[in-house]
This record gives sequence, C-alpha cells and structure tokens, in this order.
Amino acid sequence: MNFFLQMQGLLDKTKQVDFLAPLLLRIFLAPILIIAGFGKITNLEDTAAYFGNPDWGLGMPLPYLMAVLAGYTEFLGGIAILIGLATRWFAIPLMFTMIVAAGTAHWQNGWHALPEQTLTVPWEWRMDKIEGAAERKDKAREILKEHSNYDYITEHGSITVLKNGIEFAATYFLMLLVLFFMGAGRYASIDYWIKQKFYPA
Repeated sequence: MNFFLQMQGLLDKTKQVDFLAPLLLRIFLAPILIIAGFGKITNLEDTAAYFGNPDWGLGMPLPYLMAVLAGYTEFLGGIAILIGLATRWFAIPLMFTMIVAAGTAHWQNGWHALPEQTLTVPWEWRMDKIEGAAERKDKAREILKEHSNYDYITEHGSITVLKNGIEFAATYFLMLLVLFFMGAGRYASIDYWIKQKFYPA
C-alpha cells in the first residue's frame, strides 16, 4: 500500500504542469477553426449558396446569415481560443456550431469521416455507406491501375473515399466541451492573467 501511495504522490506531482493539456488542446484545435472560418467569410456567397440550396447543399433557412454567423464564430472563436481569451465563453457558440454542422452536413453519412472497415466503432449507423465506399474504392483502384501510373498516384498515401460522417464535428465538440469546463489553463492564456489580476485566489 505504501508503494502505491508513493506512486500516487509522484503522479500528483504532474499537476504542476497541468497547464500543458489545455494549451496543447488549444494549439491543436484553434488553427482548424480559424482556417474553416476564414474560408467561409472570404467566400460568403459560395458558402451561403451551399448552406441554402436544397438540392446540392444543406437547404438551411437564412443561408447568408448562417454563413456569416458560422464563419465569424469559427474565425474569431478560433483566435480567442488560441490566445486563451474568454475561452469558456467562446466554447459555447463553437459547440453549437459543431452541433449544427453535425446535424445538417454530416448526420446522414453516419459516424466515420472515412470508410475504414477495420476501425469501425460500434455506434456507426451507416454501415451501408462503409460497404458501398469499400466497393467503389476497389473499383477506383482497378481503374487507376489499368489506366494510370498507380505507384505514382499512391506514393504519398493510399486511395480512399470520403464518407464525411460526423466524426470530426463530434471530436471538435468534445474538445470544446473540455475547454468549456477546464478553461484555457494556467500561465499560457490571457484568461489566467486576467483572473490573477482581478480575481486572485
């Protein structure tokens, strides 16, 4: 028992650098949000057309407004999360954005972003798309091997088919949820220094 207590004591000492977890989470997530938001706000007409068109888009109401809201939420929210400013507050609209994205753009495609048959999670509800994608991937490989330099085409990665499920949106939501509850972390965030100045413990 003493040995395990000593090990627990050593484990607890790692809390001295617990700021690294939210910092790295922010550094990982923020560029994704910033780039996604920047792409929307610099192409608002195209984004709004995709959001609003019921045939080849999402068929959302007020598509231009939704494009502006989504774009600026991701862009400004990503910057705020990167520097650790109002992190918990910005996490709220960003989580909502991920929910909307998952429900409108990805839900009908199931869970997985890619149709990986060997890594399929038990809660995947569109196995038909995985099976269909695998069939089409085999056909694409067959065509490419017959009519192209297949070694050149696959030199930097294998051929796959985008299934485009909610996996990424759900993952980003969970990352934002962690930041919502944990905040930006100590030392390497503006939130921390504001709290130190105005709300010291």
